[in-house]
Amino acid sequence: MTPPNKDGKKTADRGPAGRFTKGNRASPGRPAGRGKVAELRDKLAQDLDQIIAVLRAQALAGDPQAIRILLDRVLPSLRPVELPTPLSMPDGTLAQQAHAVVQAAADGDIAPSQAAQIITALGGVAKIVETTELLARIEALESKHGKS
Repeated sequence: MTPPNKDGKKTADRGPAGRFTKGNRASPGRPAGRGKVAELRDKLAQDLDQIIAVLRAQALAGDPQAIRILLDRVLPSLRPVELPTPLSMPDGTLAQQAHAVVQAAADGDIAPSQAAQIITALGGVAKIVETTELLARIEALESKHGKS
């Protein structure tokens, strides 16, 4: 047995933390699909048709828990969906557009969550514009001073 690695350096069998590295032949670990959970799944798979038949019969007889189990597995819960809302943005600065979005949310024309997403998008646009302008300024300065 190789002693744990205490100097923080990698060895052939162990990583810096002293644990076996991935793919180590000395300790490959448990193969996938083994263990108590896999055994339970195998046992249930043998009788799955009968289990489903019993659950179906109970649901048809009016058992609310059986109905809920079947519906949860067959029909997943519906997620709330926000419908797109048209919003006219002014042709101006990003600050003016952000103000228009906040005003639309305040007036109830769009949902606050939609306003937050639009403001975040406008912030991303502002960063892109700022980076582009800085790059142009740096290139102009470098060309003026003869640097590449």
